[in-house]
Order: sequence, then C-alpha cells, then structure tokens
Amino acid sequence: MIGGFLGAGKTTAVAAVAQHFAAQGFRVGLITNDQGSELVDTTMLRAKGFATEEITGGCFCCRFNTLTDAAQKLTDTTRPDVFIAEPVGSCTDLVATVTYPLRRIYGDAFTIAPLSVLVDPVRAERFLGLASGGKFSDKVTYIYRKQLEEADLIVVTKTDVLDAARAVAISARLAEEFPHAEILALSVRKNDGLAPWFDHLATGEQSQRATMQVDYELYAEGEALLGWLNATVQLAAPSGFDADATLKAIAVGIQQRLAGAEIAHLKMTLSPDSGLGDIAAVNLVRSDFVPELSLTLEEPVQSGQLIINCRAEAAPEAIRDAVQATIATLHTSAMTAKLEHLEFFRPGKPQPTHRDAVA
Repeated sequence: MIGGFLGAGKTTAVAAVAQHFAAQGFRVGLITNDQGSELVDTTMLRAKGFATEEITGGCFCCRFNTLTDAAQKLTDTTRPDVFIAEPVGSCTDLVATVTYPLRRIYGDAFTIAPLSVLVDPVRAERFLGLASGGKFSDKVTYIYRKQLEEADLIVVTKTDVLDAARAVAISARLAEEFPHAEILALSVRKNDGLAPWFDHLATGEQSQRATMQVDYELYAEGEALLGWLNATVQLAAPSGFDADATLKAIAVGIQQRLAGAEIAHLKMTLSPDSGLGDIAAVNLVRSDFVPELSLTLEEPVQSGQLIINCRAEAAPEAIRDAVQATIATLHTSAMTAKLEHLEFFRPGKPQPTHRDAVA
C-alpha cells in the first residue's frame, strides 16, 4: 500500500512501481480509492495499460470488504502476483484498519509489504518549519502527521525540485521526528533513487508493532475541513483544440478563483474520443504553485472527456463555483463544454470496518 497526503505524487509513484514489477515478469493489479467517483488516478493508470479496480465512496478502512472484493476480482481476471493499493490522500490509521486485519483474516493469501507514505518535499518543508508558505489548518495537519507516524517507509518524492542541502535537511528532520521509519528520497521524473524503494517493497514485510493512537473526532473534523469535487465535462471543437493548453488554462482559472484557499490537489485528464487511448493530464499540488502537465497530446483534439478532481481546504460550494465559472469560459463560437457529472462534498466521519490494535 502506497499512501501519503493529497498531492504527494502517489499515482505517479504507483505507476513507476507497477512498471518495475511488470518488467521483472510479475503480473500487477492496481486498486485506487477515493471518497467520490470519476477518478483521474484510475484513468491515468488504465491509460498505461494496467489492470485497475476502483473503490469509491470511502477510504479503504471503511470499505474493507470492498477492498478484498476488488482484489478477488483482479485475481479472477488477471491473477496478479502483486497488488498495489493507493488509498485516499486524506486517510490515515491504515495499519490498524487495513493491513493488520488483512493479515489476520487473509494471512495465507497475502504478504504485506512495508507501508510507504509519500511526502511532497515543499509541503514537508512547511510542515516541518523549514520554510514558509501556505499551510493547512491544525486539524488537517493532524491527519498529515498521523500518516507519517504510522509509516514504515517515509518517501520524499520529487527531489528534482530541491537542491542537495534542502533534501538533506528534510530527510534529517523527518528522521528526527519519526525515528521508527526509514527515510528514502527519490525522483520518478529523473529516475533517481527508485532502486532502494523497489527493493524494500519486493523483499521487505510490514513491521509488527502496536498501532498508533488516533483521535477519530479530530480526524473527522480535519477531513471535514476539506472540500472535494469530482466532475466530468464533454469538450468539443469541430476545428480541433490544443489539449495541453486547454488543460493548463482550466487549472489556472480554478486556481485563481480559489485564491485564499489552500489547494491540496487539483488534477485533470483529457481523454480524446478518438485515437489510440493516449491522454493529457495536468496537476496542481499547492495554491502557490504552477500547473504542470504530466502527460501531453501533440495532435489537436476535436472532442473528448475532461475529468476534474479538486481537493482543497475550502467549502465544497466554493470549489463548485470556481469550477463551473471556469468551465463557462470555455463556451465560445469554436468550442462547447457540457458538464455531464458533478459531485462536491465534505468527507463523512471515518467508521472503520475493523481496527486491530496489534498485529
């Protein structure tokens, strides 16, 4: 299981792990997870050719039986040797509510690899007091800290955005505050530092220790401060449009309209209605950052489906208004934009199916 807060780079890392194991000759099955439906993560992973099941409507901890059902479905269709599960980015307490129960109930079927928790380095610098900048409120930060507290491996991602001194400072502070975890650092983009992580996942097993204490009231209050929005939009332009430029413009429009709110993660994909299955994708992982294209389309697109996933510390209605106003600007004589699906909400209180205090 590969966890970490919203915007930590989990989906990119999951794809890299899946590609590594596939190259070693293993069959790989992926399981994505979200509070809502219409997930960018699932679209991106399937576009890379991986068998992927999607669990929506709650975290793995609250949808434990659905998680095992998804594993069985993948087993029936593709018989994976390795399952890679990507939990909701605002979820914590995964050891007590997912991996320990999985070991207890299905121990003969699964070996549990060390729990990896990924961290965005710039977000981590601000959390650790090493740099200034936009941060979440204390209750949201509580979830962020608890994720790190239960990790076997804390993985600092995107090290290509840091100089050596900053990277060393982040790792040192994380080791000081979370001495139980091994600290790793890597860049998927630069293919740097991946081998040690892959080795841990391939040969290691999750440590067995008493689970951490979690204040579920505070946890629920922290999640409830986050607004979630998932939407799908059908775009069409008979003369064709630049998918990459359009995605970046939409991201900037939403970012500007959410000024004053801390964006945890805004991610979008555009899937052309015709073609070979290639997609364009854009990510924005902080309010004071710039949208980045992770997948691009070189040829103009005449029509396609846009999927928008936005999570921010803001009222869901404010996120809805920002998205709707931005989509409205796409309506021109050359393009139409039809909103086909829209859901916006705050996550409900976590209610785990199981909670094992010890392995």
